[in-house]
Amino acid sequence: MLKKVVQLFILVAGGMIGFLYVPDINQVANYMPSWLVPYFGLFLGALIFFFISLFIADYIVGFLVFIEEKLVGVPVADLLFGSIGLVVGLLIAFLINTFVQGLGIPIISGVLPVFLSIILAYLGFQVGFKRRNEFAGLLSKKGPEEKEKTTQEKANNQQIKPKILDTSVIIDGRIADICETKFLEGTIMIPRFVLEELQHIADSSDLLKRNRGRRGLDILNRLQKELPVDVQFYEGDFDDIQEVDSKLVKLTKLLDGILVTNDYNLNKVSEFQNVSVLNINDLANAVKPIVLPGEKMQVHVIKAGKEDDQGVAYLDDGTMIVIEEGKNFIGKTIKVIVTSVLQTSAGRMIFAKPKAFEQAQ
Repeated sequence: MLKKVVQLFILVAGGMIGFLYVPDINQVANYMPSWLVPYFGLFLGALIFFFISLFIADYIVGFLVFIEEKLVGVPVADLLFGSIGLVVGLLIAFLINTFVQGLGIPIISGVLPVFLSIILAYLGFQVGFKRRNEFAGLLSKKGPEEKEKTTQEKANNQQIKPKILDTSVIIDGRIADICETKFLEGTIMIPRFVLEELQHIADSSDLLKRNRGRRGLDILNRLQKELPVDVQFYEGDFDDIQEVDSKLVKLTKLLDGILVTNDYNLNKVSEFQNVSVLNINDLANAVKPIVLPGEKMQVHVIKAGKEDDQGVAYLDDGTMIVIEEGKNFIGKTIKVIVTSVLQTSAGRMIFAKPKAFEQAQ
């Protein structure tokens, strides 16, 4: 559809050029009636530009689609103030060009207005875009009492940084329960590229991936519609970066926010780049019951461990217990004594040994 519109525009432009300028060609005007010459020029110009459109229409459409994608990815506030600056720049250029054209100097009057329009339009857009926060502050100017209240609220909000969610923590689902308990304060930010990744996973041909993606979308709907949290979507993107994890790190830096994840590798990469991280697994480990060396417990050994003679059991919360010399007790319930506890962002692991190798009764 867009290609047909572009071709129609080129066709009309060619017809108008032929209608206006072909009658000035004496060689054409001498061979036909004067009333027919403009219409012949209209037909000839439209025909020539039609053939030209067959070669250049695809390039024009591609350029327009590229511009459209860029504009759609720009936040509304940035686009609004940039456009206002652009209009102001063009208005100033028009006033200056009116004076320049009045000078009557052919070269200056013909060339300078074009350069002035382009330069002032660019400068106007840049000023409007880069100073948008100041302009927004002027538009929302308030009285002394309201201004003081707004300043106090702004100071409080600056202390509460936005929380940017990654794909894994949305699919995990525990973030909704945490928000419901009001332990997580501030704005919950969902980047557009994370939402696109969730949609891609939900459309996967693999059943497991498809279910995980749909679960993530359900969690987002719950966050937005059912829970008392401020959920916002970030429409911007980073086209020069391919990996979603790298985009998340850059966005967190850009917004001076906190990245919320349960991805161990993303957690380490973020910490290396001095990005604040909230790891859901760290929170889960922190609220698990404390187990101390020397404590006794009763467990059911279900499988062999990685090392020889090791057995593996699990607590009710999923914590793994590695039992030394517990391989012979697979399928049995025994009493063990905790020897050490290892806790990382990936989870908690308990090491134990059988108590006198006696099977629990």
